[in-house]
Amino acid sequence: MKKIVNYCKESYNELVHKVTWPSWEELQSSAIVVSVAALVIALVVFLMDFIFGIQHIGFGTFVWKGLLGFFYGA
Repeated sequence: MKKIVNYCKESYNELVHKVTWPSWEELQSSAIVVSVAALVIALVVFLMDFIFGIQHIGFGTFVWKGLLGFFYGA
């Protein structure tokens, strides 16, 4: 039990005195970078799925089946 208590005390001491926490501005800029990167990746995956996927999307009389849909005749 003494080892567990010692571990908790040392963990608390390290988190409070040794860890360098980012400032609020750094957190905001990091969050913006992550959000933009996630949107770009989602857009790329959407475009790849739209272009290459086998789905039937109607545009008036034209039906887009994706490149694989045209290739396989789906």
